[in-house]
Amino acid sequence: MTEVAIRVAAAAALIWLGMVLAISFMEAPLKFRAEGLDVRVGLAIGRIVFRALNIAEVVWAVVIAVCLAVAKPSGPVLVLATLTGALLAFQLLLVRPRLNRRSERILGGEDGPRSRAHHAYVGSEVMKFGALVALGAALLST
Repeated sequence: MTEVAIRVAAAAALIWLGMVLAISFMEAPLKFRAEGLDVRVGLAIGRIVFRALNIAEVVWAVVIAVCLAVAKPSGPVLVLATLTGALLAFQLLLVRPRLNRRSERILGGEDGPRSRAHHAYVGSEVMKFGALVALGAALLST
């Protein structure tokens, strides 16, 4: 059972990593390069996509947590899993609400400079990417 739990956790971490790569580092920036795409439409689409991504991330985090509770792995795996979860919590609880308020204002017709919260989200997304790579590698070597 322990071996299965570790492998399921590794698969969840790597699938989560793939989703972050595909959405945060490809879809999001490329969408705004599409010719003729209004920024407000792109923003509205982005809100839907990131809401779905965040729900999936929470599911993967729970899967990993349950698997690690069953497997009781070494300290480094637990540290990496905790770091990954903490980064997700930071994004969901502190950064996303600010970004949502800003996007609501823009969708309502306001203009304004880029939010510092966007930079915080991107920075935490880069850190989460690294944590997921390390977590997946650590789980696969367990």
